[in-house]
Amino acid sequence: MTLARKCHQVLQPTEQYTDRHRLPPETEQELGLTFHEKTQDMVPHCDVVTVNAPLHPETQGMFNADLLATMKRGASLSNSARGLIEDRDAIVGALESGHLAGYSGDVWYPRPAPLDHPWRTMPHHGMTPHISGSSLSAQARYAAGTREILECYY
Repeated sequence: MTLARKCHQVLQPTEQYTDRHRLPPETEQELGLTFHEKTQDMVPHCDVVTVNAPLHPETQGMFNADLLATMKRGASLSNSARGLIEDRDAIVGALESGHLAGYSGDVWYPRPAPLDHPWRTMPHHGMTPHISGSSLSAQARYAAGTREILECYY
């Protein structure tokens, strides 16, 4: 939330969101957020859509050709969640047709991506390896917490 507050103060963007759990009205107002019950209701309003969702039956294949067609022409999509949330070939088609202006992500399906994976050659994309890592300070905190648990147990 701290990063969202700072971004809102500096950039004052118009932000849309959807989630299973709606934020309190005072938080929405403070951050200038507009809630949508469904992803399908949200994406037509967005210039940039970021995918930050777990993979489960409701989200698998959610960003398919039908949903992508409802996005603004020239919008960008970024996925740092899971590769199966999107229809691989629909992403390629939307980029090749110019409907999507860009795609970025760090999640592939399958992993590792084969040499002939279409995302390797599609236009207007930025793909990086998915590294579920953390900072050195975070690792130090994890180690300290683990040590504390072990010391309390033994």
